Amino acid sequence: MSEEWRQITLADGRRLAFCEYGAPRGKPVLYFHGWPGSRLEARLAEPTARRFNARLIAVDRPGFGRSDFKKLRTLLDWPRDISQLAAALGLDRFGVVGVSGGGPYALACARHIPERLNAIAVVCGVGPMESANACAGMSALARRTFYLCRTAPWLLRIVFARTAWRLRRDARRYLAELAQSLPDVDKEALFDSELKDVMVQSTIEAVRAGTRGSVWEGKIYASSWPFRLEDISAEVHLWHGELDETVPAAMGREQAQRLANCRARFYAGDGHLSLITNHMEEFFEVLTA
Repeated sequence: MSEEWRQITLADGRRLAFCEYGAPRGKPVLYFHGWPGSRLEARLAEPTARRFNARLIAVDRPGFGRSDFKKLRTLLDWPRDISQLAAALGLDRFGVVGVSGGGPYALACARHIPERLNAIAVVCGVGPMESANACAGMSALARRTFYLCRTAPWLLRIVFARTAWRLRRDARRYLAELAQSLPDVDKEALFDSELKDVMVQSTIEAVRAGTRGSVWEGKIYASSWPFRLEDISAEVHLWHGELDETVPAAMGREQAQRLANCRARFYAGDGHLSLITNHMEEFFEVLTA
């Protein structure tokens, strides 16, 4: 399908890019992509969004895709950007869903603009990393990546640039190598669905304007969050796979325990990718209820 994207100009002059999938007149749901990722990630949810009459609005975060980079941004900048986007689109209330690296951004909205939200969904979402137990069960690859986020973020610019180059050159070979570090359920999800094509396109688009956005995002994940999960009073729906080695289930459990009003679902037979492909309808049932 063709992808039509739009931009709005924010109060500080930056441009924020987004595109829409699903039902044009349906219930509005804002989609926050993973890391590194882009608005194109939401293509995977297009058929489900249509079935549930959801107007899925996928937004590029600053420095990703076609959204302008913002120096020194924090998680708290995101609810402000989203409020301006909602005003531009004429949305009074809407749902938000954060997938993987988009999870913290859904929670930032839950903390700072709860009065605007109909539903809040976190799917295999990254959580705060201060706790020693939060990263229990994380793969060696993911551990190395987050270690670089804390100690040498400049090296990530090389990593992300090379990843995009390899995906353009020979995506199948790169994904085959990546799959070696994944549990079997995620290998199956990656190669037996359209997920692989969406991942390739979304990752390449993420670094369209360079890698600054992806690198700064890594620093955000590795730093202390500027709000406490305990201070979120809105209901949060959380899904996580027990076999997830990218964002381990321990990280999901800690979020579920610290959130004051969390409805958590943990699936014994799912990992990071299979959770998304196997339970898409559940997410939209909540988001459009």
